[in-house]
Amino acid sequence: MTSSIALILLQAGNDGFFNVLVERFNEGGDWMWPVLIALILGLAIFLERIITLNLADINTRKFILEVQQALQEGGIEAASEVCAKTRGPVASVFQAGLMRADEGIEAAEKAITTYGSIEMSFLERGLVWLSLFISIAPLLGFLGTVVGMIEAFDAIEAAADISPSIVAGGIKIALLTTASGLMAGIILQIGYNYCVSKIDRLIAEMEESSVTLLDSILAVKEGKQIVPPAAEGGEEEA
Repeated sequence: MTSSIALILLQAGNDGFFNVLVERFNEGGDWMWPVLIALILGLAIFLERIITLNLADINTRKFILEVQQALQEGGIEAASEVCAKTRGPVASVFQAGLMRADEGIEAAEKAITTYGSIEMSFLERGLVWLSLFISIAPLLGFLGTVVGMIEAFDAIEAAADISPSIVAGGIKIALLTTASGLMAGIILQIGYNYCVSKIDRLIAEMEESSVTLLDSILAVKEGKQIVPPAAEGGEEEA
């Protein structure tokens, strides 16, 4: 197994990696196309999610400080304007909570919870399809292998002779689809895990910052001075 991988890598180094991939793809037959289509569609979803998640990612700590400053100096309306000018799920959740702040802290908390769930669904949109292609790509490869093995045995039966070249050639072509399907699944799985980790971080920031916003709204309503997160951390360290 190790020698086979080394041989493929050596061939890729001598002939060019792209040329080797094209050659193996052509050897795999028609069942390589469904695997390739699954990979392309999965990568398209992954790239769309990456762009969306990167646009949703902001400097949360800086944003919280700006909202707290606006809330302290200009009240709910000024803080809402800051949220309206900022992109991302954290700003949307903050704005939803501020819009309900006049109705009480419980109404603001309920609005934050509701809009937080909506923003989570937006962040996770498309991942179910990416997961589908992660499962489909290897299955298509296995199906291509089974069909290829059947064709190989048909060739042996037609030749009425178990020739090493017929057997080896047929099995190699059949197994290429399995290898391609597994490679596609691995690539898409890495992309999926990256998206999930980024979404988890955004959700954690959204939940943590929502608690800070509620504390800030409560402080303003009670006429107290808002304590920024940096100051809170300094007190804990002291």
